Amino acid sequence: MLDNPELVGKAIAVGGDPLTRGVIATCSYEARKFGIHSAMASARAVTLCPHLQILPPRIARYREVSTQIRAIFAEFTQIIEPLSLDEAYLDVTDCRAHQGSATRIAQAIRAQIHQQTGLTASAGIGPNKMLAKVASDWNKPDGQFVVTPAEVDDFVRLLPVSKLFGVGKVTGEKLHRAGIETCGDLQAWSETQLQQQFGRFGSRLHQLCRGIDQRPLETDRQRKSVSVERTFADDRADLQSCLLELPQLLTKLQRRLEDSPAVAAKSITTLVMKIKFSDFAQTTIQQAGDKPNLDSYTALLKQGLNRRRKAVRLLGLGVRFGDGHAIDGNQMDLPI
Repeated sequence: MLDNPELVGKAIAVGGDPLTRGVIATCSYEARKFGIHSAMASARAVTLCPHLQILPPRIARYREVSTQIRAIFAEFTQIIEPLSLDEAYLDVTDCRAHQGSATRIAQAIRAQIHQQTGLTASAGIGPNKMLAKVASDWNKPDGQFVVTPAEVDDFVRLLPVSKLFGVGKVTGEKLHRAGIETCGDLQAWSETQLQQQFGRFGSRLHQLCRGIDQRPLETDRQRKSVSVERTFADDRADLQSCLLELPQLLTKLQRRLEDSPAVAAKSITTLVMKIKFSDFAQTTIQQAGDKPNLDSYTALLKQGLNRRRKAVRLLGLGVRFGDGHAIDGNQMDLPI
């Protein structure tokens, strides 16, 4: 909309072609009124909103603006943890601008972003990463929300557990079945009880539901993996049809690894394959390895297909580096 004012006020989205199983990356607030959201199939989005305009991504343009915005961040603090092209954590504890007020600093940053780029920005201000992230969603678009240290207890007590960092669909459903909807509900459980139900993550839940998050900002975020994937216009019905897709995917992966000198210099420790089936269930398989090759991915494909006798909607190949967090080789995700 910034680059094409004629789109202002219209239902638009950025994403893939509905005819080739594209997915929505983001959409305007006008489109959201129809129930459209990110990660929704483009075909479904067009069904909900027939006059929706879906535009292709322009990554180079996004990076250009992202660079401008990060330069603005750097005027206020050097302690910055980027999350994506359009989101970051900032630690302004030692910033003396605006009398050291985090609220006023956020206002100044948002104003400068609008002045220099024409874009609006939202902000969340809190004493730690979790609370700041939750607060950033409170007054969108073009707003900000503050959770002061004195307000933490009251704020988190009513906070839905679905807002907690690390609580995804599976954990959320498990909490719901246990009658836990808010952090106040969760606070009634002891750390031992949570550990029994959720393993090591139980201790984390015990802290988060009390507004405690001691994670430092990672100012030097290192890439831990590289992957490529393809969603097929038509499901691949069997092993042979899937095998035909591997060479092209492998070439694409190798090209991505070679295109970045910083990535190319990393030591590969793990080869990973992702399979999404026709019913949207997906599985991820991995094995130790230091070089992407067709034989290894063929073996991973066969192993993955044996887990679910369904046609295949998507295939993905990837690698993890030495400092990457290895996922469970037996992981099977629920349909999404």
